Order: sequence, then structure tokens, then C-alpha cells
Amino acid sequence: MTQPVRRRAPSAPGVPALAVLSYHLAAYRRTWRAGVFSSFLLPVLTVLGFGVSVGGYVDQGVDGVRYLDWIVPGLIASSALQVAVSESTWPVFSNFQWVKTYLAQSAAPLRVGDLLTGHLAFVLFRVLTSMAAFLLVTALFGAVRSPWAVATLPVVVLLGLAVAAPTFAYAATVSSDSWLAMLLRFAVIPMTLFAGVFFPVESLPLALRWLAYLTPLWHGVDLCRAATLGVAPQWSTVGHLLYLAAWAVAGWLLARRAFRRRLVV
Repeated sequence: MTQPVRRRAPSAPGVPALAVLSYHLAAYRRTWRAGVFSSFLLPVLTVLGFGVSVGGYVDQGVDGVRYLDWIVPGLIASSALQVAVSESTWPVFSNFQWVKTYLAQSAAPLRVGDLLTGHLAFVLFRVLTSMAAFLLVTALFGAVRSPWAVATLPVVVLLGLAVAAPTFAYAATVSSDSWLAMLLRFAVIPMTLFAGVFFPVESLPLALRWLAYLTPLWHGVDLCRAATLGVAPQWSTVGHLLYLAAWAVAGWLLARRAFRRRLVV
């Protein structure tokens, strides 16, 4: 049984977190080629499948907007959520349970905040690069109607942090990877289906509508849709950003607490 490391004083994330980020980037250098093709193929398939094929049956679009143009920002936000979750579930669980990377790193002059922040920074790097490719492909399809579309990139980074941070906390506390699959089934999939990605939230019953408003994804979708269409969001921009930031901060604090329980005595 692995012996826990001795207790260290908590620290705010700082420069040592860059060393953790460098570790994850160095590991990614060996695998990035496998993901480049899918980074461009996935948006092509989703645009063709949902935007062109399904959109062909939506004669008048949504709110006077062509369905392809309306759905693309939702797909960008939901894809950012899925990348953030996939990079924050099994990789985090594995670093504790299987390969025990966190245990090895905690034996170095690194603190819990460094391990957590460095790995989260890598997840945000993956979200940013993947969604930049998605945005480029959809722009080539003519589905971007405003130069403000570039604002989707910082939005998806914030959305990714709002999702990844609490997912880190969850993955650090579960005892089996079966719980990670349950997160996908009972949180990610329903959120993707009912948070305004494929149809307006206003068409839902009132109770489900408010559940959609509580999810971080709806706020990301509304901001991305406003940016790509060049219109005002349905809700306050500042309100959206503060809500996502609250998820991110609360998630980081919970994740740090969970990491400390696993790594520090």
C-alpha cells in the first residue's frame, strides 16, 4: 500500500504549476498526432450530420436563423464540455488509482495546488485547441456570421474550467471508474440534450427549463450563440461569466480539498 506523503502547508498555485503543465504537454507530444485528424473530422461530421442533413428538414430555421448557423455555437459549447469532461475523468482517476502519477509528483517539491492547477491548465489547453479547430471548420462552412465569433474561444475556456474543476473533485473521490461512466450517463448526456444545443430551451416545460438554466452548459451555449450570430445573449453577459466563474472557483476549491485528502496527511 502506498504511504501518504507528509503534510505540507497549502499554497496558492504558482510557477511550480507550470512544471506540471510541462509534464502533461511533454506526454501529449507523443499522442497529439492521433487527435489532429479527429479534431477536424468531428466538426465536419457534426456539421454535415446535424447542420446540413437535419437542418434540411427545418425549413424556416430557428428564430429566423438558418438551422446550421443556429446549432454550430451549441455544438462548439457542448464539444468543449465533452473534451473537458473526458480529460478530467479517467485521466484524473488513473493518476490516483492506476499509474499513480499524482503520488509521484507529490513526492517532489510540488504542492497540491500545483498538481491541480497544472493539470487543469493542460485540460484548458486541450479545450482551446480543439475548439479553435472546430471554429475554423465551421467558419469554412459559412456557419459563422459575425467577427465576434472569436470571443467563443475565451468563453469555451471558461466553460471548460467550470466543468473540469468540479469533475476533478468528483474523479478524485470515487472508488471505481464505474462512477465515471455514471457521470457521463446522468449528467453529461442529459445536459447536452436539454441545455439549448439542439433546440431552444424555451420549448421545454418550465421545470426542465430551469434545470437547463442551472447547468453551466446553457450559459456557455448562450454566450457562444450570441458571439457567432452577432446578437445579444438572452441573459446578461456579465451574469453568464460570473455564473461560470462561480462554478470554476467552487470546483477548484472542492478539487483541492479532494486532492489533499488523497495525497496529504
